[in-house]
Amino acid sequence: MRRKVLATAVVAALTGTAAFQAVTTTASTASSSHGTSDPVYLNTRYSPEERAADLVSRMTLAEKASQMNSSRAAAIPRLGVAAYGWWNEAAHGVAREQTTDNSNPPILTNTTSYPVSLSLGSTWNPELMYDEASLIGDEARDVVQDNQRDLDFWSPTVNLGRDPRWGRNDETYSEDPYLTTAIASKFVNGMEGKDENGRLLREGRGYLKTLTTLKHFAANNSEFNRRNGSSDMDDRTLREYYTAQFRGIVQKSQPGSIMSSYNRVNGTPAAADVYLIDTLARKTFGFKGYFTSDCDAIYEIQAGHKWQPPGYPRPLNQVERHAFANSAGEDLDCNQGYHDQYNYANTVPTAVAQGITTQTGLYTENDVDVSVVRLFTARMRLGEFDDESKVPWVREARKRLAPGTWTNSDANNAVTQTPERLAMARKAADQSLVLLKNDAVKASGKRAATLLPLQVPRRGSYKVAVVGPYANPESMYLGGYSSIQGAAGKANHVNGFQGISKAVKAIDPQATVDYLPGLSADHNTVIAADVAKTKGYDAVVVYAGTDNKTADEDTDRKSLALPGAQAQLIEQVADANPRTVAYLETMGQVDVESFKAKVPAILWSSYNGQRKGEGLADVLLGRHNPSGHLPFTWYRSVDQLPDIADYGIRPTATTQGRTYQYFTGPVSYAFGHGLGYSSFRYSQVRVNRSSVDANGRVTVTARATNTGRATGTDVVQLYAATPDARPALERPIKRLAGFERVTLKPGRSTTVRMQVKIADLAFYDEARKRYAVDQGRYELQLASSAQNVLGRATTRVRGSLDAVPSVVTANPHTAADAARDVPQRVFFAKGDVIDPQVTVTLSDDRIFGHVTKGRSVDLPAGMTVTYRSNRPQVVDVSRRGVVKATGKGVATVTAKVRYHGRTATGTFVVHVG
Repeated sequence: MRRKVLATAVVAALTGTAAFQAVTTTASTASSSHGTSDPVYLNTRYSPEERAADLVSRMTLAEKASQMNSSRAAAIPRLGVAAYGWWNEAAHGVAREQTTDNSNPPILTNTTSYPVSLSLGSTWNPELMYDEASLIGDEARDVVQDNQRDLDFWSPTVNLGRDPRWGRNDETYSEDPYLTTAIASKFVNGMEGKDENGRLLREGRGYLKTLTTLKHFAANNSEFNRRNGSSDMDDRTLREYYTAQFRGIVQKSQPGSIMSSYNRVNGTPAAADVYLIDTLARKTFGFKGYFTSDCDAIYEIQAGHKWQPPGYPRPLNQVERHAFANSAGEDLDCNQGYHDQYNYANTVPTAVAQGITTQTGLYTENDVDVSVVRLFTARMRLGEFDDESKVPWVREARKRLAPGTWTNSDANNAVTQTPERLAMARKAADQSLVLLKNDAVKASGKRAATLLPLQVPRRGSYKVAVVGPYANPESMYLGGYSSIQGAAGKANHVNGFQGISKAVKAIDPQATVDYLPGLSADHNTVIAADVAKTKGYDAVVVYAGTDNKTADEDTDRKSLALPGAQAQLIEQVADANPRTVAYLETMGQVDVESFKAKVPAILWSSYNGQRKGEGLADVLLGRHNPSGHLPFTWYRSVDQLPDIADYGIRPTATTQGRTYQYFTGPVSYAFGHGLGYSSFRYSQVRVNRSSVDANGRVTVTARATNTGRATGTDVVQLYAATPDARPALERPIKRLAGFERVTLKPGRSTTVRMQVKIADLAFYDEARKRYAVDQGRYELQLASSAQNVLGRATTRVRGSLDAVPSVVTANPHTAADAARDVPQRVFFAKGDVIDPQVTVTLSDDRIFGHVTKGRSVDLPAGMTVTYRSNRPQVVDVSRRGVVKATGKGVATVTAKVRYHGRTATGTFVVHVG
């Protein structure tokens, strides 16, 4: 009994924290409605992984294969398995649910639509993202089938916005891995029913609310070639930039799944890339969930890439492409989108029968088992197979909305667009707005003052003109992956003109707020009469924008110009009326150079949700003091950028590099830039250590003071630079190392503290295949943007990183498997001696033990590995460490690695038949 308790504690440490696992185990046991005679997969006394293994053991190969299609996995009535749609969307609100077979998922109607991801990135407010995502997760439970199926959402997109021309920039959070990790990890935690630190919420009683999917892994940052192009770069760039945010989110949040991308990375299709999926994501980053293909990236292995693996006699056919993908670790096939008639369900049994040799070894049913166990582990964690009355997320959803109340049509009366959710949409819109410019202008009879916030009198004549077709459209554009808004949903919309008009008249009922289209129906011609009319207004807001006709999934921008004649409209209105505000609601950066000097005030956001008009009015009139900051570099011209297909980010002899980390040219606005109606001063910038070991931490402190006349929130940023680094090392100009939101009343001060772990400032050394910290002087810059440094402090770093165990994984098989070239299995026979094939990754990314076929690295001297079974009657571990299948059932084996005084653990499930 004592061995079982110890093993459970070790499993707890691996899956998150002991407290988290204790809640899971205790709650699941207490809530079980099944007796001890029930099959393991219906017994909550077993872990989700163990239950999944038991369920899969009861399936035929054809049944297993039928579970590996996203659209949809088939029902297996004899086992009580319902049909399950894996392809669902919720990037900025619940938008799609896969309720039909062999089709794209239906778009949902009248669900809440929040500001898009890039808007959330500009808030620099991870806590806000968490709160919004929690509401999205609740609404997901409200609307999905039976409140318990189709709960795997293919969101968020965490590819970095490294080029403003990319057609999907509005789906990203930032160009920076640190900022993206900070915000997207909170999306995962909020959606999945975890606390902000990634532990399951106690009120969830051990169950996940939903599952999220990080996409697209990896280096999928151009649309024109996304399905058949190759993103080529060195390993340092791949690790430090294009996958760093995936690693960070896995470590902070452990999301349910990751989606592989269409493209090749250095010549290998991502959907079949053992290095990306297995070596990096699983064995290096420690990812424990399932992998899904993009739709249909496995089809593109053959159709688009025409991939011929190294040493293979010819390009892969329709059966082989699925075997290569699955054996690489692609667990689920999104079999819609771009596709033919072949998918996992109808090719996997054939692939097994053909005995195809892939990159990892002989493809057998064992590879299928590993994937299907991962898929059903996910479903077990959501509570699908348990008494629904005992799953809190189901119970709470039914309290909010009676079963059967919601239908996917306008007849649902937008019932899930609750006041709380609409208020959150407004709050996010408020905080996302970035004040790029706010110069002083002189009003008649008054001294010059900043144009914003607009000073609306309480009574008397006051006239505002709102100009531009995006201000008052027939139907608002809400961004990609939005729900359909029927009449009931549109009743909850507030566009720019509506929001400004209502807010101005709430202050001064006698005020006039007029809408002027400003442009012809095709947006290509300025309406001169509308421009002339603006002369007589106290203030003019020109509302310009982009939409999916500008760029979208599958289409990049070739120009950064505002579509049509919008730039000319802004210029002409500013000439006619000096009290002009330009508001840009766009998919990212647009070219502002032609009107930047003419307009005294410029605001920006990305697509800002169904309450966008309220958010805009709140900022224009000062109800909300703007606190947004740019999450990307605003270049002056597209001519400054390398070719969009160039995935290098460091400067070369012919390019200026990408992002604030490396770009060497002038910019319109820097990464992190954002103004407010208050001013902040930072003084006494200090670091607590003048010298620090590579394994240590430093704390930067400063005194922050609100020197303005209004309560405000500032985002103070901390950057790290290595000014003495040799040019040959090609170090970044600086890197974001921390940020803090500071809210102060006028005249008040506070101390800001930000801690930096020196190991987080390491660089990847390709020659030694490890991360290392540069020795010498580090400059820590407190700043209001990447270019506006407010104070500096320095510390010297000495010593080298301690390499300690970080991630432990296993690919168990037997000696007979090794002889047959079978790489792994879940199911064993009584009497089998199990070779765990343990892999140990150290904290500096060096990897030891079993890596992949033909690549094993001896464990370093002094490293020990011990094993423990939670059910010795099923799997026994001898005193010599021999792991053996001893009796029927399912067990979890824990591998404990000790090295340099530190330990790490990993587990694997064994089913003995």
